[in-house]
Amino acid sequence: MQISDEEVLHIAKLARINLSDDEIQDYKNNLEEILDFANTINQVNTDNIGETIGINENYNVFRKDEIIQESNKEELLSNAPSQDDGMFRIPKVIN
Repeated sequence: MQISDEEVLHIAKLARINLSDDEIQDYKNNLEEILDFANTINQVNTDNIGETIGINENYNVFRKDEIIQESNKEELLSNAPSQDDGMFRIPKVIN
């Protein structure tokens, strides 16, 4: 599909991109390749293909929430670089 320089400049203006003369030709070539590929995809026969929403048939697979006590508090706090009153001490991140 052919694209004019004016169309490339219009798209560049919408995207707020300043293009040099060399860049206009590069963008023009790239856009033409993209549109040609889209046209190729549009020509694929999909008459006997059903709708899909994913790559497999599984959806909304949930597991049961279970509370598991894996470590105790002291063991976890022993890895902290700094702690205060049984809690992790971190640097202030909000002014």
